Amino acid sequence: MKLIILDRDGVINQDSVNFIKSVDEFIPLPGSLEAISRLTQAGYRVAVATNQSGIARGYFDIAILNSMHDKLRRLLAAHGGNIEMIAFCPHGPDDNCDCRKPKPGLYHEIGRRMEVSLKDVPVIGDSLRDLEAARAVAARPILVRSGKGQETLDKGVGLAGIPVYDDLLAAVNALLEEN
Repeated sequence: MKLIILDRDGVINQDSVNFIKSVDEFIPLPGSLEAISRLTQAGYRVAVATNQSGIARGYFDIAILNSMHDKLRRLLAAHGGNIEMIAFCPHGPDDNCDCRKPKPGLYHEIGRRMEVSLKDVPVIGDSLRDLEAARAVAARPILVRSGKGQETLDKGVGLAGIPVYDDLLAAVNALLEEN
C-alpha cells in the first residue's frame, strides 16, 4: 500500500489568518473530500501532518481539535474516504520543537507509526514549510495554489522542481494518472 501525506489548513479545509478555532469554522475546500476518497479507493494510506499553534496560543484546545478531525473523518466516510493518521504540532512558532514544520518531526512520526519509509512519498502542502519538511525526509513535495499556495508561489523561493496544482483534487488526479 502506498502512503501520501497531506497538510490540513489550506489543502483539505479553508484556512484563516485568524486560525480555524471551532468545528463550525472547519469547512472542507471544494473537491478535497473527493480527492481523499479517490486516494483511499486507489489503495493509498492517507496521513495528515498539521501545525496547530492555535493550541499554544490558547485559541482552542485539543478536545476542539479532535472534534474538527472527527468531523473530517465523518464527512470522508460519507464519501468513501479515510485518513489513517493525523499528526499535529500543538506548539507555537517560538517553542523550538522538532515537530513544527518546516522541521520534519511530524513526518518522522508518521513514518515511524505507519512503519514505512518516507522516501519519495508524495507530500501535498500549500506553504514552503510543508515542502521543506518533505525534502528533509526525502519525500516528494507537491504545492497546491489553494490556501497560502498562491502566496508561496508568488514568493518563488525554494520551489525548484516542485510540481504545482490548483488544489488537492487536481494534484490527486495528476498523481493517480501517473500510476
